[in-house]
Amino acid sequence: MLVVRHAEATYDRPDVPSDEGGWLTERGRQQAERLAEILGTRRVAAVYTSELQRARETGAILAERLVVRCHDLPGVEEFRVGEYGGRRDGGPAIVAVFDRWLAGDLDAACPGGDSARQVGARFAAALEEVADQHRGETVVVVSHGGAMALALPSLCGNASPALRQAHWLPHCGLAEVSIGAQGWELGPWPGSTDQLVAEPAR
Repeated sequence: MLVVRHAEATYDRPDVPSDEGGWLTERGRQQAERLAEILGTRRVAAVYTSELQRARETGAILAERLVVRCHDLPGVEEFRVGEYGGRRDGGPAIVAVFDRWLAGDLDAACPGGDSARQVGARFAAALEEVADQHRGETVVVVSHGGAMALALPSLCGNASPALRQAHWLPHCGLAEVSIGAQGWELGPWPGSTDQLVAEPAR
């Protein structure tokens, strides 16, 4: 299974955090096209995406180029920022919550938003459902940087806890995961400790 962060997107109010869906920039569409070229060497059976617009648009480009169907997949959407959304001072507050997650406090949450534990549980359930439907096949799941960084290291038994510190994922960054007798395993992590590779991190 190939889990991908959506391509570059923009928003109605790019200067404030929110749970809105956003839409791809021209650069984002080019990123998705390049990723489709790379994935063209794989026998992809289907594309699944979160229900947020930026992920759906990324998945639609991939599915069209790979000539497969694209499906919504509830559970792999970005973590919800709740009451911090729409506030100019919300960004630092969200970063503070994320830092608590990285330190191991998985029950911390933005008021009215998700805890890391909730993100991990819904993400794992979604991937397990897809894996069950596509045994022996390669599928693409388009998700989000924060959710991937929180969920995948927790889900995969071979991932070091320190991996969460390298949580910044570039747009269209790809992580390969597989499930076998020993549970989920994670391939090379596409993240970086340099936040600039993923700005804005949504």
